[in-house]
Amino acid sequence: MSRVYLGIDVGTGSARAGLFDGGGRMLGSAVQPIAMNKPRPDFVEQSSADIWGAICKAVRNALVESNTDPADVRGIGFDATCSLVVLDCEGKPVTVSPDGDDNWDIIVWMDHRAIEQSERINSNSYEVLKYVGGKISPEMQSPKLLWLKENMTESWNRAAHFFDLPDFLVWKSTGANVRSLCSTVCKWTYLGHEKPENRWDRSYWQAIGLGELADESWERIGTDVRPMGGAVGEGLSADAAMDLGLKPGTPVGVSIIDAHAGGIGVIGAKLDDGPLTSDNVSTRLALIGGTSSCHMAISNDAQFVDGIWGPYYSAMVPGFWLNEGGQSATGALIDHTIHSHSAITEAQEIGERDGKTVYQVLNEELDRLATANGCSVSQLTSELHMLPYFHGNRSPRADPTLRGMLSGLKLSATISDLALEYLAAVQSVAYGTRHIIEELNNNGYAITTICACGGGTKNPLYLQQHANTTGCRIVLSEEPEAVLLGAAILGAVASADHASIESAMATMSRAGRIIEPDTSESTYHDRKYDVFKRMYSDQVAYRAIMNG
Repeated sequence: MSRVYLGIDVGTGSARAGLFDGGGRMLGSAVQPIAMNKPRPDFVEQSSADIWGAICKAVRNALVESNTDPADVRGIGFDATCSLVVLDCEGKPVTVSPDGDDNWDIIVWMDHRAIEQSERINSNSYEVLKYVGGKISPEMQSPKLLWLKENMTESWNRAAHFFDLPDFLVWKSTGANVRSLCSTVCKWTYLGHEKPENRWDRSYWQAIGLGELADESWERIGTDVRPMGGAVGEGLSADAAMDLGLKPGTPVGVSIIDAHAGGIGVIGAKLDDGPLTSDNVSTRLALIGGTSSCHMAISNDAQFVDGIWGPYYSAMVPGFWLNEGGQSATGALIDHTIHSHSAITEAQEIGERDGKTVYQVLNEELDRLATANGCSVSQLTSELHMLPYFHGNRSPRADPTLRGMLSGLKLSATISDLALEYLAAVQSVAYGTRHIIEELNNNGYAITTICACGGGTKNPLYLQQHANTTGCRIVLSEEPEAVLLGAAILGAVASADHASIESAMATMSRAGRIIEPDTSESTYHDRKYDVFKRMYSDQVAYRAIMNG
């Protein structure tokens, strides 16, 4: 019998399934889109039933593609976005939508409806806020729960379960109400480093207006919190096995957030300084790029960094403290920049004619412009600058109300102009990464290596600009689908084929291509980075003027 591990990843726009062998090599995968509802500005909703249906299709298709016998699947790991799922006492969906449709029972991670509630919480110096970079984010769960209580009382009263999406998937597949140390520590203010009786801070929940959750002994938000990868209950339930096309009783591991799955999929690879150890742990950053970007750094000791989430104990790699930086819109910003430009049709037509993606078309146009101007691609934006805070700033500014800015526009809208704005967007995202690394390195880290995965890593311009702007080498995972690999690692641990996440990481993750920074552009990027920071200061100044 072969040993195969199944990783299931639910991102913002799709559900994916990947099957891996014991060496971490993908045997087959499949993807299914998931629906999204945006009833108002800053409101983003999904359906748990739709997501489960998409997962089932993806798993069945992956089994067929890989020619895998379900009996060979030794373990299953789930990762997902840190979205809030609301169910009633029968496990049925409860609406979170102003439209009142129970089908929409998930407040998506990127939903910003709870900005007012997060600002109210942040106006007080609660002890737990020390462990989220000093400020709670509207992307976290306590502000969202407070919004639901204050704005949708009927839904609040009907709700019997508030799940993080990764934990919902474990519950749906096993029937066990087990919460992950990853999701509860990172998104629910659970203090994983404290004694068990002190991990939920009763005083915090009472003070913000959600004291009934404490009075109920945490029944609605989690009483059984476990480390990632541990086997849950009796494994896959009969109903879930039938839905997925798998065998009942297949071990299921405690879940993880999607970015954190990418972290364990890439950060443990053996490099020239050896495998991940306590000696080199603070020199590596896992960058997981997608609709948003997450920057995962781990250390031996707790590092308190203003505006950067954490420190979180054992929330990604057991035994280490995690700091999590992030940009709320990166892939989404680049796509918005491209597809909102009037020259997009021309770029798409060229791509269709030549059998290329829009990104390839624009990258080639930038190469042409650089040759024509006798400069490097990076230098084409010497007079065009973007601030990427179109969906606010997650870190290190920790201000969801910030907005994007673009300086240097002309009265033209050609495909060349589109290419330049696209380059400015990519660079602005890279400067955001540089800002996060700078703050981490000012507070106990010594990051020189970025271990990268996700959609952005398929774009050579994105990779080289990140290397050049940060001065860090970028190491890609040999397995491009490192998030799926991270989920499969949890399945390998749940199966007991590996005793720990560290053991599975060392066996199943490997380094691939390395991109070195072009140091000849350092001075140029230093100047652009100064503009990047100045644009933020200017926006703050504009607000002060308008506020009188």
